[in-house]
Amino acid sequence: MPSNVAPATGTGTSSAAGAEAAVPAEAVTPLIRGIAVLRRLTDADGVSSLSGLERSTGLARSTVDRITATLARRGYVRLDGRDAVLAPRLMELGNAYLAALRLPRLLDAHADALADELDESVSLAVGDQDGIRFIHQATRRRAMSLSFRIGDLLPAERTAPGPLFATEWGDREWARWRERRAADPEDRGFPAVPARSRPIEYGEDDRNDEKDRSDANRTNRANRTNDINLIVGKDLIVGKSLAADRPEEPGVGRSARRLPTLGDDFEQRTAEAREAGWALDDQLIEPGLVALSMPVREAGRIACVVSVVSHTSRHTAADLRDTLLPRLREAVAAMERELREAQHAESATPRTTAAPSGLAVWTGASKQELGREFIESLARGLTVITAFGEGRAELNLTEVAQATGLARATARRALITLEHLGYVTAHDRVFRLTPRVLGLGFPPLSRTSLAEIAAPHLTELSQRLHDSVSLAVLTGDEIQYTGRVSTSRVMSVHITIGTRLPAYPTALGRVMLADLPEPPLTELLPLTPRTITDPARLRAVLDRVREEGYALVDEELEVGLRSVAVPVRERGGRVVAAVNVAMHSSRRTAEECVAEVLPELRATVGRIEEDLWVAGRFRRVART
Repeated sequence: MPSNVAPATGTGTSSAAGAEAAVPAEAVTPLIRGIAVLRRLTDADGVSSLSGLERSTGLARSTVDRITATLARRGYVRLDGRDAVLAPRLMELGNAYLAALRLPRLLDAHADALADELDESVSLAVGDQDGIRFIHQATRRRAMSLSFRIGDLLPAERTAPGPLFATEWGDREWARWRERRAADPEDRGFPAVPARSRPIEYGEDDRNDEKDRSDANRTNRANRTNDINLIVGKDLIVGKSLAADRPEEPGVGRSARRLPTLGDDFEQRTAEAREAGWALDDQLIEPGLVALSMPVREAGRIACVVSVVSHTSRHTAADLRDTLLPRLREAVAAMERELREAQHAESATPRTTAAPSGLAVWTGASKQELGREFIESLARGLTVITAFGEGRAELNLTEVAQATGLARATARRALITLEHLGYVTAHDRVFRLTPRVLGLGFPPLSRTSLAEIAAPHLTELSQRLHDSVSLAVLTGDEIQYTGRVSTSRVMSVHITIGTRLPAYPTALGRVMLADLPEPPLTELLPLTPRTITDPARLRAVLDRVREEGYALVDEELEVGLRSVAVPVRERGGRVVAAVNVAMHSSRRTAEECVAEVLPELRATVGRIEEDLWVAGRFRRVART
């Protein structure tokens, strides 16, 4: 890798070191640099200043500016002043991997049903070299709830799924694991987990020396001891210490020895998991977190691992095993049946061919708009990832070139680069995506709500129209505002996020009520002289709204207030929210609202829906 690109974190030290190995001569340097920027943004939880990216990647500021401009043109980041922010559309890279994997589509419903039945969090994970990476989370919302996200990478030795995946490791995988443990003794390469410390047991000479230390040193030592949270487990005393970042004190260590640390018993746990067919995590990630895991096999190999995760206030690790293992076995058996049936059905289904991506037209327009700021080779390389998907888990070079519209030579160089970085593997001239693709923005974006997805689009619309713009959801017979951008006018609409209003006299409410088979139309009170209160008349209005796809309400909620709204639909077509533009009636006539405002509003909602459909393909997007 070029010397001015810092190694990426978050994949385990040995993996990062591997990425620093000799770069193939045909690798695409702009693609390597662009992925480094995406990785840094991911590690920064989705947002970083441009100067921060310059420092963390080691790239020149002009290079960072060109990369972020290209990513913004692609819709993968949003430039907000001096900050770069990951955008939901970036999730299409991770979606390509998840679609090719098939497991979320086939098994997510089983995991969700198990979580509902047990009232515990349930996760699905796949192996990623010497770590495990989550592909699904069914989380119970409690004061003490699981915070891991889809795409998060954890060290195998500190999890319940890890020993199960390690039962299939060979000498090469074990060597990689030992190398990473030695190079990263505190798991700093795994930002999703607390760092592990390396406690020291003092020898007898050190204890005698300690008695002679000054009172000040005794106080310092006492404070240091207070920093340490000792967890007493089976044959282990594990220290989790703030002192891990401090240098060792002079004079300590002549007869000191290292105590066992988290993961030192991993090979033993792997042997036990091989024999038992299941594994436990007894507070290996952090105090209080316990998990029980079992492998889900397909064609004799582990396809993924399903875990039931709880807290010690609800279950001890032993109690989790004794109470839930029988039910977990049943769930795994059902998942394996699902995979067998799917494999049988897929074998009878013709292989799908991806339609050309239209990349050439898009890159041509991008170069014309951005000039030299646009990095075509970066855009092309990332597009190669999206060539994979459902029914396209394995592609040869010709198929990748056809799916992307790239020349074979260009596609080949991109694949060589992605293989070098660990995002694809190659076997017998066939390429597959790896779980590492989920590390490109998926973790911070996987918790994005609809309100967060819509926010930048609402802002842009308000700035273009100079009117207030809102997002709302339907709760019973009321609307609740979940997003809002106001204008600074003497006469403007003042409503705050969280405000609830009756649905029937509002444009927002009517486009959502129109999607219901039986909308609640009770207690229709006259809020103004123009409010429709007759149920039959209102049903006729809702029928027209359903047909036309928008609602215009003129002074029915409040005298002088005019509003036009459009529904927001999820992938399946169901209305989940609505966006409106509201103004004083003196600003525009009703006809002007339809002619001038409605096209802009529809275009904005279209962009919100595009992001929502990408973000919600393999997860439930929270409405608020």
